[in-house]
Amino acid sequence: MLRITDAGTGEPTDVRPGLTRIHAHVARADTSALRVLLVADVLARALELGRTPVVMVADPPAELRARADALGIRRAETDALGGGQTLHVLGPEDPAADGIRVEVAPVSGPAEPADSAGSSSAVRLALLAHPRSSPVALDTGALTEAQETLARWRKTVALWANHPSKPIPEHVRQELRTAWEDDLDVPAALDMLRRLESADDVPDGARFESYAYADRLLGLELTREIGAWA
Repeated sequence: MLRITDAGTGEPTDVRPGLTRIHAHVARADTSALRVLLVADVLARALELGRTPVVMVADPPAELRARADALGIRRAETDALGGGQTLHVLGPEDPAADGIRVEVAPVSGPAEPADSAGSSSAVRLALLAHPRSSPVALDTGALTEAQETLARWRKTVALWANHPSKPIPEHVRQELRTAWEDDLDVPAALDMLRRLESADDVPDGARFESYAYADRLLGLELTREIGAWA
């Protein structure tokens, strides 16, 4: 079960099974608002991996919606009404909302970084690499590092795909799930992938399945180059 820290109380809260509405509060079109939408998207993915049905709610400005589309962030309903529990994803300066508050720290850097220039997945990874409660400096160095990591992982995953498929090692599956179910600790899941990348005691087919499984949460298109590296 996913446990999230409620910014309103400062206490960890279990997200009960059942229909959950994730309401992303975004009134601006800056990169901090983009990060709010991204956290909401990953939160929805984590809950769905636990078989919890999710409805995304947000009404972003058109400019922000276009940037979110480039990052692979799912579209949302604009109406927050309906049944089920609600998780509010918002920035620290946004008005208080009744219910569980998932707070997202701001982003500094260019008003429109490289996501408008064909490097949207690098922007996504650079934002996911930090705890959501920590401010992010989305500078050239961070984007370059993310782009290099993605290029390496996508090529490696494509090469692993040429080997016979093997089951995900149970300790890998458990560590990944523990990471994202523990207050949506995406950086810990990324650390697991970095260790697995050089884990020669894990068969290549199992490493492929592990990366593909983790990407259901991350949304980084890690399998997009399968067939390009025979």
